Amino acid sequence: MRKLDLMPALRRFVDGLVHASAQGDPTDLHRHRSFIAVNLFGGMAALLALPVHLVVAGPVGVVPAVALIGLAAPAPIALAVSHTGRLELGHVLLALTTAALVGWIALFTGGLASIALIWLAVLPVEAALSGSRRVVHAALGIGFVVIALLALAGATDSLPQSVIAAHGDRLLFGVTAAGLAYMAILAFRLDALYRNADVVSRQREAQYRLMADNIGDIVTGHGANGDLVFVSPAVERSLGLSVADALGDGLFRRVHVADRPAFLTALADAAAGLASTVEFRARADGPDGQSRHVWLEMRCRSAQSGDGLPSRLLVVGVMRDVTERKNQEAELLRAREQAEKASEAKTRFLANVSHELRTPLNAIIGFSDLLGSETFGKLPDPRQRDYVRLINESGAHLLQVVNDILDMSKIESGAFDVVPEPFDVPLLIEGTRQMMSHQAAARGLRIVTAIGLGLPELQADRRACKQILINLLSNAVKFTNAGGTITVGARREGDLVALFVRDTGIGIADGDLGRLGTPFVQADCGYDRRHEGTGLGLSVVKGLASLHGGSMHIQSRLGEGTCVTVRLPVTSEIAAGDRRTAAVVVPLSADKDQAQEPRQMRA
Repeated sequence: MRKLDLMPALRRFVDGLVHASAQGDPTDLHRHRSFIAVNLFGGMAALLALPVHLVVAGPVGVVPAVALIGLAAPAPIALAVSHTGRLELGHVLLALTTAALVGWIALFTGGLASIALIWLAVLPVEAALSGSRRVVHAALGIGFVVIALLALAGATDSLPQSVIAAHGDRLLFGVTAAGLAYMAILAFRLDALYRNADVVSRQREAQYRLMADNIGDIVTGHGANGDLVFVSPAVERSLGLSVADALGDGLFRRVHVADRPAFLTALADAAAGLASTVEFRARADGPDGQSRHVWLEMRCRSAQSGDGLPSRLLVVGVMRDVTERKNQEAELLRAREQAEKASEAKTRFLANVSHELRTPLNAIIGFSDLLGSETFGKLPDPRQRDYVRLINESGAHLLQVVNDILDMSKIESGAFDVVPEPFDVPLLIEGTRQMMSHQAAARGLRIVTAIGLGLPELQADRRACKQILINLLSNAVKFTNAGGTITVGARREGDLVALFVRDTGIGIADGDLGRLGTPFVQADCGYDRRHEGTGLGLSVVKGLASLHGGSMHIQSRLGEGTCVTVRLPVTSEIAAGDRRTAAVVVPLSADKDQAQEPRQMRA
């Protein structure tokens, strides 16, 4: 009973001496535990044998004393391994002390003819317990060095007098008995090591199989030619294929013929050390016996350990059913194609309608101009002149709406041709001011310009920039009451040129700012609105600015006025067809334009 209690206590004691670095791996833990236990207790036994020898045989001579020191040396080596965790170094030190002990005994027992040299055969076997080939090679080298030194001593007649004559029988018995005892201990250690390795291997395999059996993904192991050597049971849930039928080329036969080259290429890349991913179709059998194709995504990588040992497992793969994602991607693609077709149909419809509307509108505007100018005679009734004027204004307004719709459709479809060229910004602003001054004067408004100093030439589409200014000035004239002032100008902001139009009109409420720039949206959009328009003006401005890689910035406050700023790169690559949204809106109180007073004013 005490023996049973003692063994667990000794095991716990030895485990407590194992370094923390070896505690995480069961194999390393066993190696350290075995080394420390055998050498610590063996060295302590040699030390305990000293007082027994003194009582039985009397004083110790030089040769036995040195031998006793060699037998006790493993104890401090074991403690050093316990302290540092360096098992390989411990085995090398043990080989050195053992070889020195054997060489010392052989020196006094006949040199190369000594029976003690048989102990040198133990050195590589003991070193193999470290699990390191370097330690085995070092132990072999140490053994050959001892043999070479003994051979040198024999060749030079440097061997001391042999002690075999006086103690031959006892020496032979001691060496033989010690050798048998040590070999028995070594055999038990090797057997324990292999048993422990087998248990650890089985435990790890059971853990891996447990994980593979309980995850939804298919875990595969591939050998030569891509054949399966291992597959998790998830293959039955995903493909309706048993594990036995999937092994070999069973799974490969389920892969769609068109996807097999990509499947094999991914495996080849993984076997070459490159992590690869492939998506392929595979035939799956349903519970009702009906077959269908599912999409699988396989991530695979090399399974080689890098130690040069042969293995039939070359690639490890993880397969996941991505059929739902592929179906969603296909639906999105179909929806995109349908949306593009609808957009193309809308664009063609708008182009055709705009063309059909322009022709009669041009005739209405032209003939009403002739009637209004009374080229072919005076209109007898003043009401006729008012009616002609209303017809002309309504036709012009409708033509502008048609033009805005056509421009907006071109911008959205990417069909608006942008031709960049360098031009003088102040000249463009002045020409636009003069063009709109008559319309502004008719409403009792004044247009002034504000041009910043150091304004460079702008490389952009001149026609598009002019359209931007016209649309902004038209809005300002429309929403500014009589007696107000409209400012149109430009300034440089780093690598940008800012074109802006500021008015003293009715302004825009904060709640309406976020909706501006959307086609057919106005801040005042009810049936009882006081200002005409379709809401396309700012949409066209925003689209033209985006085509240049620029942005539109709206600042306004209700009852105080509005400032719209369009920022364009001085020199930039214009991406025709770019549909980026670039409008930003903030309250007027954050307007920085007012902090930069115009340096040049002209009515």
